[in-house]
Order: sequence, then C-alpha cells, then structure tokens
Amino acid sequence: MKMYIKSVSVDDQTKALDFYTNKLGFTVKHDIPLGEFRWLTVVSPEEPDGVELGLEPNAHPATKAYQAALKADGIPFTAFSVDDIEAEVTKLEGLGVQFTVPPTKAGGATLAIFDDTCGNLIQLLQLDG
Repeated sequence: MKMYIKSVSVDDQTKALDFYTNKLGFTVKHDIPLGEFRWLTVVSPEEPDGVELGLEPNAHPATKAYQAALKADGIPFTAFSVDDIEAEVTKLEGLGVQFTVPPTKAGGATLAIFDDTCGNLIQLLQLDG
C-alpha cells in the first residue's frame, strides 16, 4: 500500500491555501470543488510526485475540539523535515511566520514549531547526521 496523502485540519481552506503556498512554498496538486468544501492538496516543489498534504476542513465538532486541544497544549499537528532548520526558520520569519518554539536541540534532532494561522502548530525537524 502506498501512502500518498497526509492531512492537516484547517479552519479556512482559502486562508490555508494562501499560507501553505505563499509562506511555506508548497505548490497545489489538487483543487477540486466538492460543494461547500474542496479536495485541496499541496506538495513540496522538491518532490512534486511525493506525499501530498491535504488541507482538510475542520467542519466536524470532534475535529475542532481535537485541533484546539493540541494547540492549547503546544503539540504540533504534524511535522515537516528540513535539511537546514536555521535557514528555514530565518526564511519563514522573514515572510511573517510566527514561531512558538525557536530551533531547539532535542536528542538527535533540532526542532522548531510555528503557527500555521489555520488552527495548527506545525513542527520543523532536522535530524542530526
């Protein structure tokens, strides 16, 4: 079985699309209207045929509660791997991305956490080595 989609719940798909493309640099893979919502996925321009990130509406009350609880506890919804976390954080801060945790060593990795403006904390992770 091939995994091709990872999803993140968002409070506004249009706002999320703007953030994930214009701030994080992802590109749109699918944007298909489905009534009130859209089948909306983005990919890394470095891996256009890689794993897609679905920007899923958090319309279900359980999803909203889960998302809010994670954020309130400072827990990232998901993580993205980067090769140079210091450079990535500097670039994203220059674009106005707000970090809640600066680059921090944690075991065999360095992590940083930012707010995606759509209801989530997202972790950047650079593995040592």
